[in-house]
Amino acid sequence: MTSSTTQFDGHLVLVGLPGAGKSTMGRAVAKRLGRPFLDFDTEIELRTGRSVARFFAEQGEAAFRALEVALTRELAAAPPMVLAPGGGWVTNAGVIELLRPPGRIVHLRVSPEAAMRRISRSRIVRPLLQQADPEAKMRSLWEARAALYNRADYVVDVETLTTQQVTDSLVALAHEGTPGVG
Repeated sequence: MTSSTTQFDGHLVLVGLPGAGKSTMGRAVAKRLGRPFLDFDTEIELRTGRSVARFFAEQGEAAFRALEVALTRELAAAPPMVLAPGGGWVTNAGVIELLRPPGRIVHLRVSPEAAMRRISRSRIVRPLLQQADPEAKMRSLWEARAALYNRADYVVDVETLTTQQVTDSLVALAHEGTPGVG
């Protein structure tokens, strides 16, 4: 087999703002690659027996971030999967390094405005956006996290591509030899 048809042996980790499509794209890509898919928020909800919104309200963001770090440590030794951590996962010191190499981090880039449009069509409660001006908060999240998202191995601009094109791009990245910006 050539390197163009062989999948790399690490996790494919999708990062980006809330509403970037990490979970939606992650499920589709995992199916195409024949890999398990894990959404961090869903896994944490299963483990705690509480929704992310409820957990945030009762325990706070710091406790939630600690669960993300613990889950990341656990997954570092797991067989290759497609992972969709929450938008703030990148703010946890050292988590990217826990998964790469061989994991590959892919930033699903979306503007704060497009992310808000996408979220407005969703029924998912986003705890960090539950405030008087969620648009301002989304812009603030982008400003605070942009440099962290830019540490990704790849960038896919999801605003300019169809769902199928994003899926195809991510599958292609899983078969590519050397990380870069796409």
